[in-house]
Amino acid sequence: MPITDLQGGPASRRRFLGAAVATAASYGRVLGANDRIRIGAIGPGERGRYLVETAHKLGSTEVVAVCDVYEPHRLRFKDTLAPAARDYVDYREVLDRKDVDAVIIATPDHWHTRIAIDAVRAGKDVYCEKPVTHTLAEGEPLIAAVRESKRIVQTGTQQRSWEHYARAKDLIASGALGQVTLIRTYWYQNHIANQDAGPSIDVAKLDWKRFLGPVSDRPFDADQYAHWRWYWDFGGGAMTDLFIHWVDVAHWYMGEDLPTRATATGVKALLQQRQTPDTISAALSYRKALVEFDCALLGYIEGGGLMIRGTKAAMRLHRSGFEIYEEIPRYSEAFRPPVPTLKGTSPRDGSVDHMQNFLDCVRSRATPNAPVEVGVAAARAGHVANLALRGNGVWAPA
Repeated sequence: MPITDLQGGPASRRRFLGAAVATAASYGRVLGANDRIRIGAIGPGERGRYLVETAHKLGSTEVVAVCDVYEPHRLRFKDTLAPAARDYVDYREVLDRKDVDAVIIATPDHWHTRIAIDAVRAGKDVYCEKPVTHTLAEGEPLIAAVRESKRIVQTGTQQRSWEHYARAKDLIASGALGQVTLIRTYWYQNHIANQDAGPSIDVAKLDWKRFLGPVSDRPFDADQYAHWRWYWDFGGGAMTDLFIHWVDVAHWYMGEDLPTRATATGVKALLQQRQTPDTISAALSYRKALVEFDCALLGYIEGGGLMIRGTKAAMRLHRSGFEIYEEIPRYSEAFRPPVPTLKGTSPRDGSVDHMQNFLDCVRSRATPNAPVEVGVAAARAGHVANLALRGNGVWAPA
């Protein structure tokens, strides 16, 4: 397939063609002074900005380039975080720079695979937000490109580096819950109060065509730009935004990541102007357990987490910690959770440790906690659930 520019035409820039086909070895990676990692920020929106800020606070990093299709985002990022950085509207110009060691990718989902493949082929290490793929078909080419390039790629399922998630995994592996057969995952958020498109966009300073990239052309739409996760061309709704975090934990704990069947249903009960459902129920079958997902964007009560049920006990696991509840002696419909027999927490946001792990691996060339294969598997679970949701309610491998 020929390399194309962001509007779909042939890419004629010789320097980018050269970068795209070069092997990692030809770059002879050399870190900056004092082992400083020089970073290019691609897509510094709310999440991207947080990731770059985290890398900066961890030390021995320097942001030398920033890329965004919206000029005010680029300039605000430069003003507050990296005044000396060069800013770009075309991510390929960041990849062309020999002084960029690694990139942090936090663009809309439909750009993740393309930019990540171009980045590793240009000799850059990559931190890429989840989901690393936007379709099932993107998984194998991404894995192949990363393996061929031998670059470090960390994917954004930060629970893999979160202290209490690792402790919970060890407890389950030790038999604390007995045999686990059901992992119920859930996420409830309030999007009723978040229906507007946010601050007005100065379209004269937005490269809308570049934002669209490979998807079909259309007039500027403020809601699609601000809430792209809930439109199929740009995101995958709750399945790839929310469920992907919890199903990755399930994969990690079960030691398997290939669902044998998926069922899903959903409705647009509240947010009619968006494309993806706001209320969803899904179930994925694995050899060892069933993984369920319930989601409603109507309120905050309970938030997000997992209930992992075993023959001896159950564990409620969430980003604030976990609690283990021993099995009760008799059936009850008036059940009230007893005092947990064991609790665990972490001292800080796991995103910090996840970024630290990435930076450590950039220096050591060790495999990170969430390598590309892990990210592709987590995304695959979200994609097959969406295929069931958008089809006849059932997905099974061919």
